[in-house]
Amino acid sequence: MPDQTLRPTIDVPGTTSHTLAAREGHREGTLRYLKAGTGAPLVLLHTVRTQAEHFRKLIPLVSDQYTVYALDLPGMGYSQIVPGASYEEPTMRAGVERLLTDLDLDDVTLLGESMGAVLALTTAADLPDRVRRVIAVNTYDFPGGIARSSLLARVVLAGVLAPGIGPVVAGVEPKAALRRILQGGLGDKSALHPDYVDELLQVGSRPGYPTVARGVYQNLPSLIAARSRYPEVKAPIHLVYGEKDWSRPADRTANKDLLPDAEFTQVPKAGHFIALERPEILAALVNAGER
Repeated sequence: MPDQTLRPTIDVPGTTSHTLAAREGHREGTLRYLKAGTGAPLVLLHTVRTQAEHFRKLIPLVSDQYTVYALDLPGMGYSQIVPGASYEEPTMRAGVERLLTDLDLDDVTLLGESMGAVLALTTAADLPDRVRRVIAVNTYDFPGGIARSSLLARVVLAGVLAPGIGPVVAGVEPKAALRRILQGGLGDKSALHPDYVDELLQVGSRPGYPTVARGVYQNLPSLIAARSRYPEVKAPIHLVYGEKDWSRPADRTANKDLLPDAEFTQVPKAGHFIALERPEILAALVNAGER
């Protein structure tokens, strides 16, 4: 079960917190999600090392037209940490698919950022009858990823992945280091609010979370491999990139070539975490699709 001794330190107005029970034979455990609004379902999938509260600014902008479900991906946020669980893309995707199937959601808009963008696309490939469209923001499907953010990020990631000392490094997360690494994903550094950093640090203190963090980083190659699933998506796709995202122009062009029918938007001056610094852009794209 999720850790009941901790509660989020920040509030997302209008949301209620729910849990999705573990399913027999599945390794993702109990999943937590935030719910808000009314209307067709909109499922929000967060980035590496974050949680449902990543969308705290976006949710109020779209909940008047959609029923919003912001999921804590397996092992992250306040979802259950399962000893020995896999954090490869197929397992993470299974958690997303559980949300859609267990809640019997249809006509779904999937919006994911970073790792969540990859999972939105692969979930749409698996569940074509449930997914109406996909908004994929800064897909995390290229080598390097967060290591392109800064020298500090490269050093920390190398330490987390190192044999022997990796689990120790993953369990040491100074506030100043986390803040600097996350700011490396922003064009507007002020968009990273101190209370959000504190919330992420609280989640990082959960027993077993360093193992989750290390497992996610170890399995980032599975996100790259998942690109092969993109052409299977039947629903309309909108690719969104921050001008200053960690992806390079060649990475973006590769996905545009892979998905020639997809719409494409590049957000000027924005970085990797568009949901933090330009939520109104994402809200406009989401609300433009309301029928």
